[in-house]
Amino acid sequence: MIRLEKRPMPSRFWSLSTPVIAVVLTMIAGGLMFAALGQDPVEAIRVIFWDPLFHPQFASYSRPQLLVKAGPLILIAIGLSLGFRAGIWNIGAEGQYIIGAICGAAFGLALYPSENILIFPGMVIVGALGGWAWAMIPGILKTRFRTNEILVSLLLVYVAEAILASAATNWLRNPEARGFPGSRNLARHPGTDNPELIAGTGMHWGVVAAFIAVIAAYVLLNRHVLGYQIKLAGQAPRAARFAGVEPTRLVLLCLGVSGALAGMAGLFEVSGPAGQISIDFNSGYGFTAIIVAFLGRLHPVGILLAGLLMALTYIGGELAQLMLGVPAPAIQAFQGMLLFFLLALDVLSNFRIRFGTGRAAA
Repeated sequence: MIRLEKRPMPSRFWSLSTPVIAVVLTMIAGGLMFAALGQDPVEAIRVIFWDPLFHPQFASYSRPQLLVKAGPLILIAIGLSLGFRAGIWNIGAEGQYIIGAICGAAFGLALYPSENILIFPGMVIVGALGGWAWAMIPGILKTRFRTNEILVSLLLVYVAEAILASAATNWLRNPEARGFPGSRNLARHPGTDNPELIAGTGMHWGVVAAFIAVIAAYVLLNRHVLGYQIKLAGQAPRAARFAGVEPTRLVLLCLGVSGALAGMAGLFEVSGPAGQISIDFNSGYGFTAIIVAFLGRLHPVGILLAGLLMALTYIGGELAQLMLGVPAPAIQAFQGMLLFFLLALDVLSNFRIRFGTGRAAA
């Protein structure tokens, strides 16, 4: 008989080693999946994890893309991690990402064709406010009517996608595009663009904001009383109330911060790599950031490393589709395996596996 026995204290060994083991198991399971699809599993794993960084033909393009892909993932995951630590589950960052992009882009397009240097900072602020406002909907509903923030934030993603489609085909559509959906290209217009700051690196203002968010989150969690309250609320909710932590304030704060960071990520993406509001603008960063947050153990430095790793799977996955003909859903399943193994192995941090007969267990 196999049973789980609660540990008196979470295992530090399993807590630290679980992400590494989850990555290894993902490679093994992913290799089996690729083999079932008729691909060489070793070659597929090599193309995903090795070629984007070291292949002489692809590395010059792929390495800069690593920061481009990692920037929004890290920025969103940092905001989500604060809420997850406090037991506040914002699953709708994808919607906040979309709304932030729409709001920031609308601000910049409203001032087109002006090239004032203050337009882009204004777009960042408006984008952050858009993501914040979208996150406040589940926040207010939770604090006033005790609704479930998981369901509300998730369902709002589909509302945001409908608004995105409307914006791309109607009220933000480029009037010079001869009826084709999509806004003007923000990345090609000085004043609304988010350019590469250091040539050949992929570093833009969104990546800078992600690094700043990592540092700020680390200081908050380790040097500020608010960080103590966030961790206490997640680990011991009753003790947190006795310590004077106000649940309503904490819910609104965590959801607001995560929404604002997701909105900023959307703005940096639409003014840089994506360039415009389009029907398929959203690329799943808000959902993938959940994997990044947990893979990084909800720790800012861990999220930084996990974001780079997940960005590598994005780039390598695109390369595998191009070079090997691996279908896109297989790459998405490969990324999902990482979260599956991570959550499955997390059980070992809090429980011991015991083997014995039914009589001994009883």
